[in-house]
Amino acid sequence: MATRALWRTGKKLALVSTALCVGGAGSTIATSDDPATALKLFTAVPIRLVRDAITAASIVFDYEYSLWGLDEESVEKSKVKHEVHLRSARKLEELCFRNGGIYIKLGQHVGQMDYLVPQEYVETLRASMLNRCPVSSYDQVCQVIKKELGESPDKIFSEFDPTPIASASLAQVHVARTIDGQKVAVKVQHTHMTDTAAADHATVDMIVNTIHRFFPSFDYRWLVDEMRESVPKELDFLVEAQNSEKCLDNFRKQSPHIADYVYAPKVYWNLSTSKLLTMEFMDGAHVNDVKTIQRLGIQPKEVAKLVSQAFAEMMFKHGFVHCDPHAANLLVRPLPSSKRSILGKRKPQLIILDHGLYKELDFHTRANYAALWKALIFADATAIKENCVKLGAGEDLYALFAGILTMRPWNKVVDPSVDHLVIKSNDGDRSELQMYASQYFPQISELLRRLPRVILLMLKTNDCLRAVNSSLLQASSLQTFLIIGKVSSEAVIEAKSFQNKSLLCWLNVFLDEILLEVRLFGMQMALWLLQLRKSLAWR
Repeated sequence: MATRALWRTGKKLALVSTALCVGGAGSTIATSDDPATALKLFTAVPIRLVRDAITAASIVFDYEYSLWGLDEESVEKSKVKHEVHLRSARKLEELCFRNGGIYIKLGQHVGQMDYLVPQEYVETLRASMLNRCPVSSYDQVCQVIKKELGESPDKIFSEFDPTPIASASLAQVHVARTIDGQKVAVKVQHTHMTDTAAADHATVDMIVNTIHRFFPSFDYRWLVDEMRESVPKELDFLVEAQNSEKCLDNFRKQSPHIADYVYAPKVYWNLSTSKLLTMEFMDGAHVNDVKTIQRLGIQPKEVAKLVSQAFAEMMFKHGFVHCDPHAANLLVRPLPSSKRSILGKRKPQLIILDHGLYKELDFHTRANYAALWKALIFADATAIKENCVKLGAGEDLYALFAGILTMRPWNKVVDPSVDHLVIKSNDGDRSELQMYASQYFPQISELLRRLPRVILLMLKTNDCLRAVNSSLLQASSLQTFLIIGKVSSEAVIEAKSFQNKSLLCWLNVFLDEILLEVRLFGMQMALWLLQLRKSLAWR
């Protein structure tokens, strides 16, 4: 019944939307400053809405029909469910690519949610959403550049490659040279983003709310709200340019010990606008390209440590966090000032690209988030619960929140073993978590509804970093958690010192620092012994 109702509702939504668009199109197009764009908008939106409704209804119908009458514990149902997951993921993938723009951003976000959606969705969307983004034609690129800078590319630049070197959901990048010969990367916004962004938000919002009405446990409204707030900022490339400069400034002022190891391309402000961004061209290996990283004389484990350190500093100390650190946005090159060691190794420098999506954590959120990660690293169950509750998880869902953050079941989260958070490549916990994702879907949805949106973006950032770490090391690393434990603990100590400057507080902070060093030394020794044991076992 729910499926048929959803079909009927989807058809009604499409028909009503089309009627409204057609009815208002004439007057709107006639009074528009850009009739061609207005016409394009009114023809595109109903088509997108119909696609949305048909895809949503098709997926729901497939689940209802294919799984009808099958025994919950049977092998047959497990097999059929896998096939339906795969078919539905491909339908969602096709919808995202056909509609483009914001839909691809949505697909990318869903592809990172290991803790909520079946693995078939994660694998399908993660494999395609970053590598098969639409490409604007060179004519469209020329139109944007001429509109933004007043001249065609051949007049603005001494060289301009018409073939993009990269394309993402919102824009694509071309290599060029300035009049004075500097090699630059020119990021040009896709024209259709300007045309349909607001309408796409409306259609996605309508579909998500409709599905939620019939299936209350399927609640992605928070994701639509987040995209409504973040995408307009991502579409303003001047905001992105300001973010990149602020990011580096934070490292210089608050994390000088690693400031030289983190870099963002220089912005050419005279050749940049809200829809066009000209930056220093960067040579480097993508962070997941292990073979190229090794050919550069850099050890992947050193890159993993640097990535963990840089983002821990952002989250726990700066409170200004790059929230889209997937492999396409992180490059690695040898540190320019470094020389090869006796063994031919060089130190890495992390180049951070695409600064469109940042989130600021206020003082209390940042302090509580740092305290939570400190508690997770040291398996302090009381502090885990206390800080989960402070961040909005509630007394009933704090264990679930801790599990989503670490991708570990609760019994591992509070295990006192030094490597309790490490996910081994042969570990069965991943399948166990996928089972939890299916079994506790309503609770996970409720948790995501409760949490502040800034924390939801931290979850996404954690997911991206986990994938990067896995590609570098083929598993998670105890060294990574040692770094997180150190930086989060230092941030907690700094927060205490900031809040209370009394002599007693200073003494407590001093003792905390000593205790931290002792605990970290113990964990470091345990790590060294584990590595020694593995080495001896291999021999």
